[in-house]
Amino acid sequence: MSTVSETESFEAGNSGHHQFRSRTTGSWINQDDIKQVKRFNDFRTIDWVEDEMDEHTKRLAKSKSIRNGTGSFRSRLISSTQNWFLLAAMGIMIGLIAGALNVITAWLGSIRVGHCSGNFYLSKAFCCWGQDEESCSGWSSWSTFGFLNYLIYVGISLFLSFTAAILVKTYATSAAGSGISEIKCIVSGFVMEGFLGWWTLLIKSIGLPLAIASGLSVGKEGPSVHYAVCVGNSIAKLVRKYRRSASKAREFLTATSAAGVAVAFGSPMGGVLFSIEEISSVFQLSTIWKSYFCSLVAVTTLAAMNPFRTGQLVLFEVTYDTNWHYFEIPLYIVIGIFGGIYGIVVSKFNIRVVAFRKKYLANFAVREVFILSLLTASFSYFNEYLRLDMTEAMQILFHECDSNFSHPICDPNSKKIPLLASLIFATVARMGLTIITYGCKVPAGIFVPSMAAGATFGRALGIIVDSYYQNHKDSFIFQNCSATGRCIIPGTYAFLGAAAGLSGITDLTVTVVIIMFELTGALRYIIPTMIVVAITKSINDKWGKGGIADQMIKFNGLPHIDAKEEFTFDTTVESAMSTVLVAFPSDPNEAITVEQLKSTLSKTKFRGYPVIHSSTNPKISGFVSRSEVELVVKNYEGVSNDTLCNFGSTNPTSASEVDFRSILNRSPLTINIDCPLEYVLEIFVKMGPRYILVEHEGVLVGIITRKDVLRYEYTLHSSHDVNAIQQSQEAFDAKAWEIMKYLGQGAKKNFGRLFYNDENRFI
Repeated sequence: MSTVSETESFEAGNSGHHQFRSRTTGSWINQDDIKQVKRFNDFRTIDWVEDEMDEHTKRLAKSKSIRNGTGSFRSRLISSTQNWFLLAAMGIMIGLIAGALNVITAWLGSIRVGHCSGNFYLSKAFCCWGQDEESCSGWSSWSTFGFLNYLIYVGISLFLSFTAAILVKTYATSAAGSGISEIKCIVSGFVMEGFLGWWTLLIKSIGLPLAIASGLSVGKEGPSVHYAVCVGNSIAKLVRKYRRSASKAREFLTATSAAGVAVAFGSPMGGVLFSIEEISSVFQLSTIWKSYFCSLVAVTTLAAMNPFRTGQLVLFEVTYDTNWHYFEIPLYIVIGIFGGIYGIVVSKFNIRVVAFRKKYLANFAVREVFILSLLTASFSYFNEYLRLDMTEAMQILFHECDSNFSHPICDPNSKKIPLLASLIFATVARMGLTIITYGCKVPAGIFVPSMAAGATFGRALGIIVDSYYQNHKDSFIFQNCSATGRCIIPGTYAFLGAAAGLSGITDLTVTVVIIMFELTGALRYIIPTMIVVAITKSINDKWGKGGIADQMIKFNGLPHIDAKEEFTFDTTVESAMSTVLVAFPSDPNEAITVEQLKSTLSKTKFRGYPVIHSSTNPKISGFVSRSEVELVVKNYEGVSNDTLCNFGSTNPTSASEVDFRSILNRSPLTINIDCPLEYVLEIFVKMGPRYILVEHEGVLVGIITRKDVLRYEYTLHSSHDVNAIQQSQEAFDAKAWEIMKYLGQGAKKNFGRLFYNDENRFI
């Protein structure tokens, strides 16, 4: 559809508050050049008003059959329990997948450094069960030569990541990345075909353990939400009544997203809160109970599988028995500041990397993953906190040192400077690797890498504070510390650092606190966690741009209206509406023929058409959807092409006609052209219609959709971006690409010269 407005000026407020000023003198500015809207056509909008009307009709029919006694007891029982059986099936399947992925990931990660002599299929933890892993007799390195072990480590890492990239590229490109941004759009009412299908579920489930075990700086929590929602969508579509109900589908998607987080973190309540705080734009009380039930079933299934054979749901589950002290609050604030800075820095630079990747590396997805894996494995091997699986590393970092835990990090006689250097290096390296890796074409999350970076920083801070305490026990600062007990627990600082990293990258608050509480089981550390998360959130609100998922929605051009965001457009609906290109007349004197109708349907892709009285009197008579028009045409397949179409006339001019009156919505949602755009946005957010007809004194003058409002907003953003900064960034990217091509050419020449004595062999 064409548009009828032109922006004049734009002002941006703080904390997600936008103010727009415009005049309606033309069309939107540079619509085709705006990257934020380029994927809009990949999504089909759901009409929640129409869906709710259909559901209401079904409920009335169901109530009538119960009153009349026409429905059997069996059918009523099945209808009332079907929801819960499906949710249980979804939860069981999600729990089984999560348990299998935990076992497979642990084994694949272990074989990079060695193998179990007696049972090759066992990971190092299972092979050395009940033994000290450092002196385990059943576990063998691949070689007695350290350098050869290093090469094998790098080689297996490359093979795993390469396999994951090939699977994604060949069979399901939608399985790449995290998937949370797209899921938020889908749950809010925009359908993306194929993104939540069985094939995506299969490739995501296979590629995820390969990517994690390869050592790439990616996590499983975001992808866990994706494969869980794939389970919910795929199972729900097996039942006819849920396949046709968008509102029921939304409930299943929300519930399974909660279950995905629940099995990833071992946190059922954290999963429910995540679905409320991050996924849903409209959350009903009934959905909370369904989300909780699905999460409970999924976590129970995972617990029954007991993938770690420890009774723990996650590898880094720990318990703290030591109280915190008030003098530690300034240190908690430092950790919170780190979390805020981490979230802002990583989000900003990661989006820059993703922009570079889209422009220059789109045709080299597998090669990019291979190079990232080579870079990561090459130096991570020499740092324990980078070499180990991130959950295993966090288990060490979170640990409260006691007699049952033997590790150099808890050895009071170990040298602190090398240990601190290792932790700080791991923090910086993890941040850099996360920036360049998140968004590559393998299943990849960012939650655990962010927690790992925060954990190494927190542990380093904890060691520094503990060292100061050991040397200044008589200081008045530590007067409240027990003379016999421990005062500073470095593991708690790692735990709080992980919370800060998670909150910084997601911009979540309550969810993070609950997840971290469920991870530790230590109620006494709720207040420190709340302090850290509050500081992180404050910094992100002041200088950041929200969570990484929300930023990726805007960057990738996904249609999503955040119900929590406040907009002030300072204009009317006329600035954002589209002109109506096609409308059907109800006046019998202007009735169109079946041939004309079929021609219109074939030449346009609109999902609905306004019905007006006539071309000379364009008063709104109603609205018809494309799917219902096509169904009526199919039912009249044998009629002549010259047969007239009746779109509402009670006095037809012909006895033989194709009657569309039964599908005509005679009371479509309409607004006046002078209506403020903010009010229109409220209607879209709270009621969820797909379209609203715009009228002036009853005459049709335009139509507006949710996508139109977003197009208008992004047009204003784009037209007032600082071009100098964009040009500078583009020049830098072009220079970086030239350097990369030069290095690539040099590497090809060296390989050709080395193996074939021909430097042009691979050119």
